[in-house]
Amino acid sequence: MKCIIIEGPQGCGKTTLANYLRENLEASNLYRLTGNKDKTKSGKEKSRRMYLALLEYMKKMEDCEVNLIFDRTFFSDYVYAKLGYKEYDYDDTFQELLEMFGGLDYEMYYISLYLEDVNIYSERLKRVHHNYQAFSLESSVKQQEAYKKVLTEVKKLDNIKVLELAMDNFDEAYEKIDRLFQINNR
Repeated sequence: MKCIIIEGPQGCGKTTLANYLRENLEASNLYRLTGNKDKTKSGKEKSRRMYLALLEYMKKMEDCEVNLIFDRTFFSDYVYAKLGYKEYDYDDTFQELLEMFGGLDYEMYYISLYLEDVNIYSERLKRVHHNYQAFSLESSVKQQEAYKKVLTEVKKLDNIKVLELAMDNFDEAYEKIDRLFQINNR
């Protein structure tokens, strides 16, 4: 079975793609994670415990014949810490979690979303959102650059397939996803 992690900046289309996969990839569970809202140094340990528990759950689900789709995981906490949105450094925790993630027994996918035309963020960010992090074009562009850097870490893991996917045009993105996961609905 597949484990699919969808990451990317605010407004890039994570929710849209996650919904698409959930509706079109047979036997799939969709998980939407927001991370820990505690941005102080004590939040680091809370985040670590939360993601260790999630990885344990994922390990327990390995033989259940269900695809797991995640709209954000610990990669977002890492990016947000790198950008200074958190009061702590997440590097050591990220490496610990990444190693555990890479050891799971799934067909592993990390999908990194971005927009080629960053001005599209302005329109998409007008929608209603949670107030976890301020939404702005500038913030999304900074996040996009940070997620690109995360790819170098993920690509070091041999058992994870990485897809960088532009979400400027949803139909074009869906076609690439359909080919990758052999979805036959078009």
